[in-house]
Amino acid sequence: MSQENEKEIQQLKNRFRDLADKAFGQNMFTFTGFLGLNEQDIFRRMEGELCYAGVALWGGTENTDRKMVRFGSVEELGYEVPFPIVCIHICPLMVKFADRLSHRDFLGALMNLGIERSTIGDIKTGDKEAYLFCTRQVAEFICANLVQIKHTHVKCMVTENYKELMKEEPEKVILQAASLRADAVAAKVYHRSRGESIELFRAGKVFVDGRLCENNAMLLKDGQTVNVRGFGKFQFLGERGETRKGKLSIEVAVYR
Repeated sequence: MSQENEKEIQQLKNRFRDLADKAFGQNMFTFTGFLGLNEQDIFRRMEGELCYAGVALWGGTENTDRKMVRFGSVEELGYEVPFPIVCIHICPLMVKFADRLSHRDFLGALMNLGIERSTIGDIKTGDKEAYLFCTRQVAEFICANLVQIKHTHVKCMVTENYKELMKEEPEKVILQAASLRADAVAAKVYHRSRGESIELFRAGKVFVDGRLCENNAMLLKDGQTVNVRGFGKFQFLGERGETRKGKLSIEVAVYR
């Protein structure tokens, strides 16, 4: 790890401690910005140290990858302050002439506005539209300034009508794997060789239940969620028997 990365990690840890101390000492709720998977892993490794302040994670819906941390105890304070997260619907002005837009297209256009990555949560894309989670503070700026993505003119509106639309229905799949090892299951889910799967672990691209997984040989347990950066995520639903050739039949729910 480079000295620069170590410095950034230490700064993030200090930020977590400062927010926890403020919440505890001043009897209030404090919030981080949106955290990516690596940042969440750093937080989770510190969670035991910070739990005195009360902690909760949320990203807008149950299945979001990018999340905020809220420090503060609802039980101690006797009230609750919701996460400062809103959802923006981004859609073309003229659907007929709109480009097909990818997650990268939406994110690139947002970053070109000069806003901080920590103000942006998950972007759930459709064919030509998207639902964006962001901080309440930056929502007005985005709605006023995000007017074009690639060649497509768009409009942005804060919406609360997203919960049903945003529900991700994963595809349940039965697979045959040599074992319940995380690398073996990930290889089957994403059609990679065992060696390619192991390289993903070595590159720090695999997270299990929000924690960086460096042990590719760990045995997955029922209900665990596996994120593989660049590929997607799946939930391990369990073992479903054994084939005649001695392989395990397993079930996973894959988020496409």
